[in-house]
Amino acid sequence: MSINLNTTIGGIALNSCIYNASGPKCTTKEELENIGKSFSAAILTKSSTLELREGNPSPRYYENDLGSINSMGLPNKGYQFYADLAKNMRQYNKPYFVSVAGLSLENNLTMLQDLSSVDAIDAIELNLSCPNVPGKPQTGYDFERTQHVLDKVCQFDQHTLGIKLPPYFDLIHFRQMAEIINQYPIKFVTCVNSIGNGLVIDIDQEQVVIKPKDGFGGIGGDYIKPTALANVRQFYLLLRDDIDIIGSGGAKTGSDVFEHILCGASAVQIGTQYMKEGTSCFERIEKELKNLMLQKNYTSIKDFQGKLQSIK
Repeated sequence: MSINLNTTIGGIALNSCIYNASGPKCTTKEELENIGKSFSAAILTKSSTLELREGNPSPRYYENDLGSINSMGLPNKGYQFYADLAKNMRQYNKPYFVSVAGLSLENNLTMLQDLSSVDAIDAIELNLSCPNVPGKPQTGYDFERTQHVLDKVCQFDQHTLGIKLPPYFDLIHFRQMAEIINQYPIKFVTCVNSIGNGLVIDIDQEQVVIKPKDGFGGIGGDYIKPTALANVRQFYLLLRDDIDIIGSGGAKTGSDVFEHILCGASAVQIGTQYMKEGTSCFERIEKELKNLMLQKNYTSIKDFQGKLQSIK
């Protein structure tokens, strides 16, 4: 039986439903080329700012058996670097997505306007959920600010535009954010970024494991999978049918990806596991997902996408 993992995001065709999350190992030209050569269905860049950033002091990333904590501080090469790479990325015959995370609305507008003229960029993921920049609140937790930002960024023609959201925990917040997003020509929503301001402790040293912000950082991996699944499910149910959901959080096996899709995701990003395992994770996870689908007699992700059942 032939298993088909094809999917679409905002009308953009992907030959698989699995690709890299913005953050781990997607900053330099070499890292993006490695993603291009891998089984990742798309190439997604590091969240870019107006100018190059070195990011926060090290140690700023730590992982254990349950996941990771980081306070990277948006290290990246600047948005123009990723724009200039776009044509080169065409050789890999997969979509090239640029993540944008301006430190101000004005920065975001400048970047989005410039990037909209680059034909070789297939989509832009506007990051409204950066928990790691000292002194900067997450736009995604300020609903009035989110509406103002979307008012501005949706005023001009651009590539397929999606937004990356922080995790929400209250049912009213899901509804409030969905009501805002449904007003705009947003094509996809990525759920979720890391859970902000977690704390991991080295009990032997009796100290925190990362340096920035006195050890506080974004939590990823197994720690956040239930939260990520809940966000995927809620936004799948609340957003317009023409807005695709991309799952991100705790996906390290084919079974994890299956759960995200069952909740409603059209595609799933791999973050912490990609950081741990490297590009080989994409092929392994794809094989595991195909084997699980074979056991269940599913030939396409459409066979089970969004069909999570409640207990009767």
